[in-house]
Amino acid sequence: MRPDKVYKILRQVEWAGLRDVGKFHGSAADLQDGFIHLSTLNQLQGTLDKHYTQGDIVVLAEVQTLGLGNKLKYEVSRGGAEFPHLYGTLVIENVSRHWSLKPDLKGRYVVDKYLMDEL
Repeated sequence: MRPDKVYKILRQVEWAGLRDVGKFHGSAADLQDGFIHLSTLNQLQGTLDKHYTQGDIVVLAEVQTLGLGNKLKYEVSRGGAEFPHLYGTLVIENVSRHWSLKPDLKGRYVVDKYLMDEL
């Protein structure tokens, strides 16, 4: 069974655009790959550790999958795991919650302190 929520990690400027305009067409990496990269809860820490190491504050958006329809596809990616990919635009109405993540003293984002009720 697929989860009813997935997560998108956004740079602050990307979050500001989604919040202000109501739509997010993707990061540079998303646009290059042709879909918006998302993570399940279990994949989230690995995604942060691999791709977000600059030490900037990032925004974690919780995305409800119900409203994504057939634009959401699960495809094999890192380590043979199936990752959620959104072939379309992410709209603010699909974001149910969000958090600003600050790196710890070692520059790592530790997601479990934000999502304690989900883990």
